[in-house]
Amino acid sequence: MARTKEFDPDVALRAALDLFWRQGYEATSMQDLVDHLGVNRASIYATFGSKPELYLRALQRYAQELGGWYVELLSGPGPLNAVREVFETIARQAVSDPDHKGCLVVNTAVEDPAVDGAAALVDRGFNNLQALLAGALVRAQDDGDLAADKDPQALARFLVTFMQGIRVMARHPDERRITDAVAQALSLLD
Repeated sequence: MARTKEFDPDVALRAALDLFWRQGYEATSMQDLVDHLGVNRASIYATFGSKPELYLRALQRYAQELGGWYVELLSGPGPLNAVREVFETIARQAVSDPDHKGCLVVNTAVEDPAVDGAAALVDRGFNNLQALLAGALVRAQDDGDLAADKDPQALARFLVTFMQGIRVMARHPDERRITDAVAQALSLLD
C-alpha cells in the first residue's frame, strides 16, 4: 500500500519559494531546503524532482502571482493611474521589506542560475510586463490622459528596464534614491 504524503506540496512549494527568494538559488542547498520545508530529502525529490526543478516551479509560482497582480491592476480602469500605482507600490515595497529580497524574477536574471527554463521564464515575464504597460499606456492615450506625442512602446520598454533597476536597488534600499527616481520616471507620463 502506498504511503500518503505527510506534507502539503503547495505549502512546501511556498516555503521553497520564500527560501530561494531570500537566499538565491546557488546559496540554497538541498539541506537548507530540507530544514526549511521540514520535509525529508527523499520526499522533496519524489514530489518536486531535483533542486533545479523545484527552483523552476517556485519561480513559475512567483511569476504567476506577480503577473496576476500586474494584469489585474493594468487591465482595469484608469490606466495611467494604474501605471503610477504599480511604480509607487514597488517603491514602497523596496524600502519597507525588512529582508531586502527584491524581486525573485529580477534576482534570477542577475544570478543567472544554471536552471533549464529559468532564463526563458525571466524573458517571458519581462515581455509580458512590457506588453501590459504598453497596453495601459495606449489606453491612457486613447482616453486623452497621455499626450499623443508619447510613444507607448518606448515608454513601456523604459519603464520595464527602470523597474528592474528599482528591484535591484531593493536589495540595498535607500528610500530617497528610490522615491526620487520613481518620481522622475513617472514625470515622463505627464
